[in-house]
Amino acid sequence: MSEPTPVRRDGDLALDSVHAIAADELSVTFVRSSGPGGQNVNKVATKAVLRWNVTASASLPEGLRRRVAERLASRLTKAGELILEGDRYRDQARNRADVRDRLRAIVRDAMTVPKARRPTRPTRGSKERRLRQKKRQSEKKALRRSPPS
Repeated sequence: MSEPTPVRRDGDLALDSVHAIAADELSVTFVRSSGPGGQNVNKVATKAVLRWNVTASASLPEGLRRRVAERLASRLTKAGELILEGDRYRDQARNRADVRDRLRAIVRDAMTVPKARRPTRPTRGSKERRLRQKKRQSEKKALRRSPPS
């Protein structure tokens, strides 16, 4: 049975072909920026501050939400919110688009399941090289010792 196609609304943040973050879960506010803009900086609030509560998100399935929360744990507030700020540009629209794009990239990266490591054994040649190097090193150290009296 295939997974149902999600219903997307304007403003939703598409993560991939299946998952999206609902627009009502994202909160974007604007504050005065410290970036470029001359006197405009002192008058207009262009810095975008995006907030998304990862732990309370209903947009992601439980397992995926848990994995994203674990991978982003160091960036989350105590309440489980991810806060991103964008002040690269001189206007609100571009800063809003910038933080949304960064959120998409961060969450996509956190969604990926790490490839399981398959344990390997050292080759015969690598063992022999290691032992030869060890022998050479011990001989070098032995030559540095003072002769027995």
